[in-house]
Amino acid sequence: MVSVRGWFGARTTVGTVFVVAVLSVAIGLVNISSPTAGGILALYIPDAARITASYTGALTGFLLLVSVFGLRRRLRAAWYLTVILLPVTAAQGLIQSPERAAVLVGLSGVSLALSLFNYRAFDRALDLTVTQLSALLAIAGAQTYATVGTYALREDFNGVETVFDAFYYSLVTGSTVGYGDVTPNTFFAKLFALSALLVTVSSFAVALGVLLTPAIEARLTKALGRMTESQLDILENHVLVLGYGELTEPILEELGSRARVVIVTPDESRAKRLTDRGYDVVTDDPSDEEALERTRVDAARSVVVATNNDAEDALAILTARQLNPDVHIVASATQRENERKLRRAGANTVISPAALGGHFLAESALGGTGLETLEERLLNERPDEPADAGLDSSNTEFGG
Repeated sequence: MVSVRGWFGARTTVGTVFVVAVLSVAIGLVNISSPTAGGILALYIPDAARITASYTGALTGFLLLVSVFGLRRRLRAAWYLTVILLPVTAAQGLIQSPERAAVLVGLSGVSLALSLFNYRAFDRALDLTVTQLSALLAIAGAQTYATVGTYALREDFNGVETVFDAFYYSLVTGSTVGYGDVTPNTFFAKLFALSALLVTVSSFAVALGVLLTPAIEARLTKALGRMTESQLDILENHVLVLGYGELTEPILEELGSRARVVIVTPDESRAKRLTDRGYDVVTDDPSDEEALERTRVDAARSVVVATNNDAEDALAILTARQLNPDVHIVASATQRENERKLRRAGANTVISPAALGGHFLAESALGGTGLETLEERLLNERPDEPADAGLDSSNTEFGG
């Protein structure tokens, strides 16, 4: 059964905010091209406010799309932006056309409630790289230079009377659109226009590179059989499979349609093949703390460890148990004598395929199926020692 956390978690929040953003852009564009009379609120809303809301509604939608990318990375700054924009989006919908925007207003309310409910899920600080900070400063500095200079030389420009006119000219120049409605008419103004063109276009080029680089890296990451950071950041209520062994395939077949599965394996070629088959894979050491933190073991519903190396499995179990004391860990013991050791490492349930195979064979030889006896055995099974106990110092070698 899907838990409340699964239905109303961070993934659902991101999805609903994305839908609200798309609706806001679509309704804004429709109202710009086909204005309405304002519906039941027409008597209380001036035409100027309604027309302005149409343009700003589309802009708010684009800003929400930006916040969605931040929410996928669990950024707290994106959460704040979303909480501010959602009520604005709902208000713009009511102002533009209550009939057209009924769904938008309703979904905005739902998205706001989900965002507030999942406040703790978006807890990452905005950690900008030096390149990203440089790009932002370059754009801000270039636009400031072009705006202030254009306004100072406003008498030498046609169509510049206010600071907004100067900002409009600097933005149009930097984006290389060049409508031609504002032009310099003196030698000094033309020199300044050339300098503003070089500075603003260069800043936009830097910003474009900063935006495209993560997308290219994400493509390369996927091609190499790895999950992107944005995919990892949004993981929750998933099953974490640590390592790859002979039992992994039947485990994936059983779990694939019932839960989201994330596999951690150090084998890059195997990771690529699993990714091509549609599985979420992280190429890393299953016993490494950083790898388990990246795959959000703290938000996993359960952990499965079933490779062919009991010693490596024990290390993976120890790491998972340390990072999430409450997660349910299921392990497979390649050698029957290692069942107790895997329990001591932190596994809640340990199953030995060899022991189960022998049990079925013996029961079949006696004319029974052994299913009831096996079920009773598993249900009545009790670990000999607490799951959080350490490994026995006198039995640190596995398989001996």
